[in-house]
Amino acid sequence: MGMTMAEKIIAAAAGKESCKAGDIETVTLDRLMSNDGTTHLTIDMYNNLKNPHIADVDKLVWIIDHNIPADSPKTAASHKKMRDFAREHGITFYEGEGVCHQVMMENHVRPGELIFGADSHTCAYGALGAFGTGVGCTDYLYAMVTGTSWLLVPETIRFNLHGKLKKGVYARDLILSIIGKISANGANYKAMEFAGDGLKDLSIADRIAICNLCVEAGAKTALMEVDEVALDYLKEHGREPKALFKSDADAVFSQVIDINLDEIEPIVAKPHFVDNIVPVKECEGTKIDEAFLGSCNNGRIEDLRVGAAVIKGKKVAPKVRFLVVPASRSVYKQALKEGLLDIFMEAGAMVMNPNCSVCWGACQGVIGEGETLISTGTRNFKGRAGHKDSFVYLASAATVTASAIAGYITSAEV
Repeated sequence: MGMTMAEKIIAAAAGKESCKAGDIETVTLDRLMSNDGTTHLTIDMYNNLKNPHIADVDKLVWIIDHNIPADSPKTAASHKKMRDFAREHGITFYEGEGVCHQVMMENHVRPGELIFGADSHTCAYGALGAFGTGVGCTDYLYAMVTGTSWLLVPETIRFNLHGKLKKGVYARDLILSIIGKISANGANYKAMEFAGDGLKDLSIADRIAICNLCVEAGAKTALMEVDEVALDYLKEHGREPKALFKSDADAVFSQVIDINLDEIEPIVAKPHFVDNIVPVKECEGTKIDEAFLGSCNNGRIEDLRVGAAVIKGKKVAPKVRFLVVPASRSVYKQALKEGLLDIFMEAGAMVMNPNCSVCWGACQGVIGEGETLISTGTRNFKGRAGHKDSFVYLASAATVTASAIAGYITSAEV
């Protein structure tokens, strides 16, 4: 019986020739990422162990990205705890470099790896053919101390992508459409695997955006076949694959779904659920108070180029705040070099330091009671970006930027 990509990666990490969905395997982790959202809790638990020990410090990557710069004495204390512990133990540590998943993709992730991240959107690493999955503090601590963990091997839903996205339609529209199609529970504890002829025209930025949001359908992980596009990205960043896996022709999938890319339209996810999707035109005219272009889903240079092209020579609507937040320092520097940040600032946008920002809803751009945000962030749950009685719509970089100019939700084509 053939194996899926997910099964092959888990089998390799378990030191076995094969495994199948439903098996429980003990695995050795290739890498462990944690950010300032929860690392202080992990440290507290570690310090309470009888015999604290880090199995392999070279596998740990810690990143301050959620509340940076510190927004309160409490946050500053958490950051200091994380900073001091990382320095004491020689943990690879980033502060001010950007959003954790973007930093990981730029500097660490390799095809074939099995990675735990103390953040739900760790599934983004599937864009490079790595099995990334989010875990809580307790699971993270166990893996940090032992170098191992256990996994229930997930079933896999295979998405065969065909054709090419139309002009003005983006990977963000695609993954929101898929989540709307299968529902927010449609891939619970499953791997979402993407393949097909349509994959070749999707950039690494596109692929990250797709894999990153798969957790919003309940997925355990997301995976894409590694092709020349992915290999070129690795080479540009000075890395080689750990292993190249591809699902066998006779692999067993729980479901196979064919997606025609040329049928995808610009999409908005309405409050308060990511699968509450409609075409942008159905939300046309909805007044907004704030717009956000950034996050681990849509803060890459490609997204900033799209936004800058839409807003060049125009102005942000009166009474609308438009926050533009590059996903990493390298993205920020590239955007500076290309003059994109000048375009945004001349239009009246606020350009922020690389961080989670509005998507996290804690340190920048928090919205108040009754206010409406249109965002390229990852979630639109009630209270996600501020007050519990606020409203968050999710859309692509183009739609968000067009809406920031208009002062209400609209597509870039209108």
